[in-house]
Amino acid sequence: MNISQNFNEQVVSRLRFAYEKRGFCQYKMSKFEEYDLYAKNKDFLISEGVITFTDTNGKLMALKPDVTLSIIKNTKDEPDDVKKLYYNENVYRISKGSHSFKEIMQVGLECLGNIDDFNISEVITLAIQSLKSISDFCVLDISDLTLLENLIDSLGLDRENKEKVFKAFGEKNSHDLKKICDNCGAESDALIFLLNQNGKPDAVIPKIKEELKGKIDVTKLEQLENIINSLDSETKDIINIDFSVVSDINYYNSIVFKGFVDGVPASVLSGGQYDKLMRKMSRKSNAIGFAVYLDLIERLDTTLTDFDVDTVLLYDEKSDIKTVNDVVKKISKENQSVSALKKIPQNLKYKTLVKLINGEVQILENNA
Repeated sequence: MNISQNFNEQVVSRLRFAYEKRGFCQYKMSKFEEYDLYAKNKDFLISEGVITFTDTNGKLMALKPDVTLSIIKNTKDEPDDVKKLYYNENVYRISKGSHSFKEIMQVGLECLGNIDDFNISEVITLAIQSLKSISDFCVLDISDLTLLENLIDSLGLDRENKEKVFKAFGEKNSHDLKKICDNCGAESDALIFLLNQNGKPDAVIPKIKEELKGKIDVTKLEQLENIINSLDSETKDIINIDFSVVSDINYYNSIVFKGFVDGVPASVLSGGQYDKLMRKMSRKSNAIGFAVYLDLIERLDTTLTDFDVDTVLLYDEKSDIKTVNDVVKKISKENQSVSALKKIPQNLKYKTLVKLINGEVQILENNA
């Protein structure tokens, strides 16, 4: 097992524990779906290209490039209830890291049904916990598509120019934003102001309220503010308001977010509310969720995971089995990983090397 695989598996284990503690149940699914599901929603997929094959009955099938679409398709629509699901599934798509098709472990969760502000705050909390399980140096950028869309709609732009404005927002390109509005005879000041508001919620939200009063739906902004304020201070401290976080408005609505960790140039977590996708798939339920992209974590500096195991315990043929077991159990209780071996495999990286000699543990090497 290489370092990145070991690190990813540790992350998956921590994520599963965090989600289950909050009452999310694991959802398992097939490795493939009918290709038509992805063809109809190709803009929702995070990468182009789908691996297809023809089934024995002649249907065109696809190795699963996405989990959310499969969950929506294969779960019962229950708009009056709340369904909390998490997954860790292999998906098959073009990796942003290697730019080639790859089998990727994807972890995430979905909250479906009668979604309220508590459900939204819970998902945001778990998104932040997910980032922290990867690195202590992380940030969650949040915006509200409904608020942005309403402001753009007030300018009376046609569909083509609306899409151009959203693209300019996503690129943080105020120059193009002004140019698009000028060409349409629309006022750009409010949009440019909103684009430039980037920072902690307590500092940014009051400024937006004051500057854009009468131009935006203040109740939507207050909903976002109340959700963020409901979080504990440690969780809230990770959040950054950034309206350049945009997703496809054909699928997403209201609160959307992206998560970043130090050392990776792209977002390693992405999510938000996707009620529009639910309607597109003839569902009455609302929904919010996110995915963690483990293939991008491989870009992290390997110093984050210098060791394959904390402690190597060397024993020999004369060692008593019960004594070896007792020592392993004792080391494990100290929240350390331990591997009991007669011989150290080549290239195994460890913090501490100890040896069992006449029933006593002696430290031979300490690299911590």
